[in-house]
Amino acid sequence: MNKNEKFVITINREVGSGGRTVGRKLAEKLGVKYFDKALIESLTEKYGLSVERIEEIKAQKKSWWKDFNTYNQTLVGSTSQPMQAEVKLDTKSMYETEKRILQELAAKESCVVAGRTGFMVFRNWPNHLNIFIQASMEHRVQRIMQRQNVTEQKARDIIAKLDADRETYIKKYEDTSRYDTRNYQLVISMDSLSEDDAVEVIMNYVDRASKL
Repeated sequence: MNKNEKFVITINREVGSGGRTVGRKLAEKLGVKYFDKALIESLTEKYGLSVERIEEIKAQKKSWWKDFNTYNQTLVGSTSQPMQAEVKLDTKSMYETEKRILQELAAKESCVVAGRTGFMVFRNWPNHLNIFIQASMEHRVQRIMQRQNVTEQKARDIIAKLDADRETYIKKYEDTSRYDTRNYQLVISMDSLSEDDAVEVIMNYVDRASKL
């Protein structure tokens, strides 16, 4: 990956590893936008987006991507208020819509994407870096306990459910596993690293790769 050209970095992470925070800090360090599940879902619902709706907006040449970056404006060039999500998308349609949104965003500017199956969405992107952030079960349990103020057993239950749900979601659409390291250029274990340490590791990797 060359940081001197338009790029996308994806962060796939195990729950409780600190990967989301690493993604945000990395985006700040690089001076680029950060996108995650919460943002994509809230904007999808706010505008009633679907693949068809995206194509309709693009055909009308409305620059709604600017609104994606400012969160609270109406569609640029539109005299109407943003659409509400009148039709609930099925899981497959939601996946395709989120995939299209992410690809449109990355086509506009460099960004860091956390979650949202980014490693699949951008695996054939011309200038990308896929990262997987993991940690031991002990590390993850302790972090969940502290962050959510729950018991050890509750933390383990949360981890088990989210791990299973995320793996099932990926296998539903792609013939791969999120744990297959061949899907990533960089895998980081957080057991002995702080979030800032992880960002430094990634920045060193990016700097070296940009010189090749």
